[in-house]
Amino acid sequence: MRTVTELHDSRPSGTAARIALTACGVALAALLLTPLAALGRSFDGSAALLQVTGQVLNTGDPNLKLPASGLTLTLAWATLALLVVTLAGAWQRARWFWITGLLAFVTSLAAVLLLDRTLADSAAQVASSTLRPGAKRALRNFYEGGGMNLGLFVPMLAGLVAAGAGLSAQPAWWQRLNRLRALLVPAAAIALAVLVGAGIVLVVQPPVNATGQALGAWGGWLSRTDLVYFVYSTLFAPITRLQPFLDSLKLATPLIFTGLSVAFAFRTGLFNIGGPGQLTMGAIAAMLVGVYGPEGLGWFLAPLAVIAAGLGGALWGAIPGFLKARFGSSEVINTIMLNYIASGIFIFLIGSNTFPFFGRQMNLPIKAPGDEAQSYELHQGARLPTLIQVLNVGTPEQMKLSLGWLFALVTYLLANVFLKSQRQRTLLAAGLALLVGALTWRVGVPVQLDGSQLNASFLIALACVGIFGVLMWRTATGYALRAVGLSPKAAEYGGISVARNTILAMTIAGMFAGLAGTHYVMGGALDSYRLKGNMPVNVGFDGIAVALMGQNTPVGVVASALLFGTLDTGGVDADLKLDAINRDIVTVLKALVVLFIAAGGFLSKRITNPPPPQLAQASGPAQRGTAETPTGTPAQLASPAPAGQPNVGRASAEIAREENTREGGQ
Repeated sequence: MRTVTELHDSRPSGTAARIALTACGVALAALLLTPLAALGRSFDGSAALLQVTGQVLNTGDPNLKLPASGLTLTLAWATLALLVVTLAGAWQRARWFWITGLLAFVTSLAAVLLLDRTLADSAAQVASSTLRPGAKRALRNFYEGGGMNLGLFVPMLAGLVAAGAGLSAQPAWWQRLNRLRALLVPAAAIALAVLVGAGIVLVVQPPVNATGQALGAWGGWLSRTDLVYFVYSTLFAPITRLQPFLDSLKLATPLIFTGLSVAFAFRTGLFNIGGPGQLTMGAIAAMLVGVYGPEGLGWFLAPLAVIAAGLGGALWGAIPGFLKARFGSSEVINTIMLNYIASGIFIFLIGSNTFPFFGRQMNLPIKAPGDEAQSYELHQGARLPTLIQVLNVGTPEQMKLSLGWLFALVTYLLANVFLKSQRQRTLLAAGLALLVGALTWRVGVPVQLDGSQLNASFLIALACVGIFGVLMWRTATGYALRAVGLSPKAAEYGGISVARNTILAMTIAGMFAGLAGTHYVMGGALDSYRLKGNMPVNVGFDGIAVALMGQNTPVGVVASALLFGTLDTGGVDADLKLDAINRDIVTVLKALVVLFIAAGGFLSKRITNPPPPQLAQASGPAQRGTAETPTGTPAQLASPAPAGQPNVGRASAEIAREENTREGGQ
């Protein structure tokens, strides 16, 4: 089976054409069989559903004045025509079908933007009307709740897929798409989880109908498919608004720490299930320094508490690492057992002020007075500021968020591109980014926020992401760690100490998980700056799913943690708006994503990890006796083997022919 990026001539490959055919077919079905858009939506999910035929199914108040669809329908029909042309081009494997696919994306996007503009104008007219404030607010919310639906979203996505499939015929785009191969498994897992979740929503959630009239079979289908889009748009809505987005980052912060912990261990051939215990010990260490450290140190107490949290987690990770290196015991069993020990220490410290010791009652001055299991509050100098306080360059009355970090990020990315020939381009790019960020720090944009508990531990998490990447792929120590993970015996034969690197790997992994305790204790994520009994240590186990989703890469961990944080935040709104849908749908989606990632997204190895072009060429006609064309770019297939190096494909083909001849002679 050939992949999207496998070529044999200047036309798109057969697999690319099949992908475009499938995408366009699904998009046409979505255009014709699902709502095109919602001209308005109430809080309970009832909506005025626009169909491609121009008819409107209103499941809410029939007396509401609906805005005109305008050119949205015209652009939708243009999208339909372009999808049909793209379908025909993909069937013939024409070179041009990427153009019509891209145009289908553009027309569907234009339809969405035009519809949003129309709904915004309708809301503005309501705001300036003479209606009562309550009715005015309800009607404005109705218009603002509308927007695109599956009938526009799926064609938009299909247009991009078809354009990418068609462009894969060009060597330059082949190379660009091939670099994204690592995203195939998580993308397929998310898509499958969304499809299964959509089926669950269709089954468990009855159609929303506030009119009291029978919808019929067609109306019921439209209402149910609208609910699918409504649920998913609600789950992913936090990424479109600042306040919910900050809430998502707050939930994602501890997942980044624990995901990095699991991913780092995975990269070194170890399985760290001790995230909960390491997080607990890190939180205890941060609390001890923050509460009982010298208050006179002032702001210097905060970095000491952060260091203590990292050391607490590192110690709890080093113990199973030492046991494995010295005695060969399983780190899985040891980390699980240490979770229980850490939990016992945690309960012992803040569960009571006294404890029995050889028949005597001993005092333990760590638990704060009261019935709740919690410690005393941290000193002011040991508390981490919120991210809003860090980024605010305005006044308390007029908040302005600094854009210096954005300018610094753009500078870093551009500098990496233009300094490719420099050996120290990473350091030079980082220096330029810091300079630009410092010069533009006072440049800000006004925002309105009700407050956020996202604290500076998020910045510590991003720093850990950088440490992970630099240490693992830019240092000799990282090379040794990866070598031990890939093949301990080969690494030992090459002079690398397997025992020492095993202990080091578990120590660093424990440090990442221990730093997650700063988010809860020092950052006030639990509404107070103290160690509390309700600290959600189970995020240590969630880190396993985050690491799997992120393919054990630091950037992937951040992306998957943000995805899970967004789903958790959006699940609250979905629970409020629909009766039969509660936050358990988020748990189901997470479990499905992990399940499908463990199954490799049900993708063939030839898609996710294809053989080199020379080997693929040798395993084609010579071994299978078929006329299948070799894989690879035209330049790769035409170029001979470099001088002094064996031609692997030719040698493999000759060996296969010799074996066939020998078997025939026998």
